[in-house]
Amino acid sequence: MRRSRAFIPTTKEAPSDATLASHIFLSRAGFVSQVASGLYSYMPLAKRVIKKIENVINEEMSKAGAQEVELSFVTPADLWAESGRIEKFGKELLRFRDRKENLFVLGPTHEEMMVDLVRNRITSYKQLPMNLYQIKTKFRDEARPRFGLMRGREFIMKDGYSFHASVEDMDREFDAMEEAYKKILVRLGLDFRIVEADSGAIGGSGSKELMVIAGSGEDTIAICDKCEYGANIEAAVRSQRGDIPAAPEGAFNKFHTPNINSIEDLANYFKIDPYYTVKCVAKKLVYEEDSEIVLFYLRGSDNLQEVKAQNAAGALDITDVSEEELQALGLIPGFIGPLDQDKAKHVMDVELKNATSMVCGANESDYHYVNVDLSVISEVAYFYDIAEVNEGDCCPKCDGTLSFTKGIEVGHIFKLGTQYSKALKAEFLDENGKAQPFVMGTYGMGVSRLVAAIIEQNHDENGCIWTKESAPYMVNVMISNIKDEAQVALGEELYHELNASGVECILDDGKERFGFKMKDAELIGFPYTIIIGKELENGLVQIYDRKTTQKTDVKSDEIYAKIMELI
Repeated sequence: MRRSRAFIPTTKEAPSDATLASHIFLSRAGFVSQVASGLYSYMPLAKRVIKKIENVINEEMSKAGAQEVELSFVTPADLWAESGRIEKFGKELLRFRDRKENLFVLGPTHEEMMVDLVRNRITSYKQLPMNLYQIKTKFRDEARPRFGLMRGREFIMKDGYSFHASVEDMDREFDAMEEAYKKILVRLGLDFRIVEADSGAIGGSGSKELMVIAGSGEDTIAICDKCEYGANIEAAVRSQRGDIPAAPEGAFNKFHTPNINSIEDLANYFKIDPYYTVKCVAKKLVYEEDSEIVLFYLRGSDNLQEVKAQNAAGALDITDVSEEELQALGLIPGFIGPLDQDKAKHVMDVELKNATSMVCGANESDYHYVNVDLSVISEVAYFYDIAEVNEGDCCPKCDGTLSFTKGIEVGHIFKLGTQYSKALKAEFLDENGKAQPFVMGTYGMGVSRLVAAIIEQNHDENGCIWTKESAPYMVNVMISNIKDEAQVALGEELYHELNASGVECILDDGKERFGFKMKDAELIGFPYTIIIGKELENGLVQIYDRKTTQKTDVKSDEIYAKIMELI
């Protein structure tokens, strides 16, 4: 492609709401154009990057035995009603009626559609397993679309679905897809971790997220310094603490504790480690038809993980509770304790089960119990892992230590089981001729999000730095002075040679000044720019490596061989 003919509208100005590097540089470098909140048009450079990513995905899926299909973007709402998700998914699911008043949705994900495609077409265990996928535009009506392609309403996603006769075979395919996804991200040149995750609205028995490591990531992930363990903070677990502080001594009693307003105050008052205090966090849990106040208890040295808490109660949402609401139940904020089980539902963190030497609220203003043995409520309380892991906690897989980093979720794979096949009555006949629901897995990867994630991990103050597998063009042949016949002749010769060799290159034959061209080349992020300038008189040109920002002098008659060696 000749730059003089290319549609690459670069600009110095970034969108007013752009804060992430990917949003700023993809807009300034002429990759994307915003048309409405969370909606973007992809210009030629972006389309080339997207096609590169799609090609890598298609190649790895083909190697793994998956077959590509394409499902309708518009989905009958009846299918979502069958699965029970039409209300659960919430306002992100865009609903509309056609001229005949039939209700449809714009697909944010396609579990229902894929099950509908397979049911009554795959009827025997002999036809299993089956793995089908598509690369398709999706739509989720995000309440606060932001960060450019990172959190848009319309986006491109690879979503795959596998069907099995047994859980064991589904587990095998899940592992195979995890390996295939690793290969995709390695080929794209990304630093990533695969982490344990919460299954959210998709459901299922287990899931993992593919996280691209980046300081701008929205997700906090806990990773081990010794093994490959990693987990989203919402799903991270730890092994039992090794350095347990000395327990306070004494008998069970009730103490007057005026003006104690925090766990820190309580620990200081009794001169104990917060590990031996009980923290109560009151939350309102919202269900399909009602809501309730739930009291969550954990050690004072821990914090409540709200997604874990929501899952523990099987709720759709979790919100804060006012002091007035607590007082209406006869609860006294700051002095709520687990020994009174009558006023609200209790959920105890698993690390409190049979805990001894604890200090907790006495459910009376300005009073706490000391040296409490929580085994007295072990038979009536509900225990669940609701604590958020802390940096420095012990890895659950080895003797390593957990630390936090930020990640960008670019993929999510789920063990669905029979959740959707049962709901939609999708069955096959087993070896005994008995009807069984399909055991399913699902495997998603954000294609347009990957475009942004690559730049979040690979950029500097001047612009994009594309990895070799994702770059819109591998080589930018820059003619510094278009009026110089020798420069033009060498540029044209190189351009044709590289094209003939299958190298994707662009010829910068514009009339702009060298400084302008160079800034554009850095902004766009071509891996290599061949600079044909004044030194051509001495038989030299330069290769500019965008990743290292190094310029290397090369003899003009050796430039083709050198660039082929580099790529």
